[in-house]
Formats: sequence, C-alpha cells, structure tokens
Amino acid sequence: MVNPSDFRNGMTIEWEGGLWVVLEFQQGQNARGDTFFRTKLRNVRSGAIIDQKFRDKDRFARARIEKVSMQYLYSDGDRHFFMDLANYDQLPLNDDQLGDSLKYLKENSAISVLMYDGQPLGVELPTTVDLKVTQTAPGFRGDTAAGGGKPATVETGLTLNVPFFVNEGDVIRVDTRSGAYVERV
Repeated sequence: MVNPSDFRNGMTIEWEGGLWVVLEFQQGQNARGDTFFRTKLRNVRSGAIIDQKFRDKDRFARARIEKVSMQYLYSDGDRHFFMDLANYDQLPLNDDQLGDSLKYLKENSAISVLMYDGQPLGVELPTTVDLKVTQTAPGFRGDTAAGGGKPATVETGLTLNVPFFVNEGDVIRVDTRSGAYVERV
C-alpha cells in the first residue's frame, strides 16, 4: 500500500476499481495544517484525465504493470498482432488499446506490451523510432534562409514537419513523445 506522499510521476495505482497513472502531484497544506495532495490522474483503460485531491492518510494499492518484450507482426483491420519473443504466442490488440502508438509502429519492430493480471493494457514505445519518408515536397537551394520546414508523410502514415533538406526515401528519427522530427539517419 502507498500513500499520496509516495506518489511519483508515472506510478500506477488502483483507486475506485480502476487503474490510474499519476501524471502530476503537488503537496499542500490547508489552514488547519492538514496535508493534502493535488494530483492529475489518467485512467489506463479509458484514457480519461481527472484532477483529484487526496489526504495524507489515504492509502492505495500499487498496481504492478509487467512489461513483456514482443514483436509487432501485422495489422488485420482494427486488430494488431504482436508475438511474445519468449514463447512465440501471438496477442491481438485493438485500436483503443494502442491509441496514438499506431503512428509509430512498423512491422517487425520490437516493442514492450504492458500487462496487468495477464491482460494487455497497451504498449510502451521507445523514445525515438526510425521511419522512412514516403512523401514530401522537394527542397530547393536557398529554402533554408528563412528557416522553418515542410510537411512530410512517413511509412506509418504520420505527417510531421521536417527541415527542407529532407527528401523522399530518407530515413528520419522521430520522437514518439511529441511526434517531432529529431534527425536524419
């Protein structure tokens, strides 16, 4: 059991029958000297984000989320199949479980699937992924004088802004947290 003073960003707790990830927390005191904690929580299953205030004496069960190394195999409509690298079992996940992660998934890429009590919750992406540019306008000499960039579409369908010197066929590194261009590989 943990109390709110043990909270850390990214910690998963069980509260009111659901799994919640602590996004932010802040300690404070009221006029009577009682300690309270303002938190921002995200529901793991629905993605809903709420602001909640807890007292110091509140107790929560800490959820143990297991990370299983898997390989993304293929997509079949709204189901996406992953293979456990330890025992070669295949696991289907749907669009709701993957959310925005789909923009960064390529076939045969290694990924960590988050499991709770044997049930898949979603995936944990690496910080950056390398993706091939499939469509972008050509860059011309002198375009970089004003700075900025141009839109580009990568092999997963994600569209992002890239510098003018990036061309079709280039492989670029993309930050999965912000969806921003990092560098040309």
